[in-house]
Amino acid sequence: QVQLVESGGGLVQAGGSLRLSCAASGSIFSINTIGWYRQTPGKQRELVAVISSGVSTNYADSVKGRFTISRDSAKNTVYLQMNSLKPEDTAVYYCNVGAYSSPKHYESRWGQGTQVTVSS
Repeated sequence: QVQLVESGGGLVQAGGSLRLSCAASGSIFSINTIGWYRQTPGKQRELVAVISSGVSTNYADSVKGRFTISRDSAKNTVYLQMNSLKPEDTAVYYCNVGAYSSPKHYESRWGQGTQVTVSS
């Protein structure tokens, strides 16, 4: 199985920056997608940013130009650099990975979530 460990959340003032990290470990044959989602109370979890096939990136419109997703393939780690944070970015951020643990076994895993709070 694939395990995820997230870090980097916290409290920051509007306009500030935070960097989230998510390290994947365990039985990993290859990673297809890895990225970040976020959720606020009463709302569905939404895509923030994702890397697919190692090179293709996709961002939510609300974070384009402010957030940057990157990946260290050697460490199976994905980062989310969040700049110019706004109060509406406040949420629990979840890492997700879609990976093959063997050539025929694909799984999707979620991290435990990390709280990001942006004060006005």
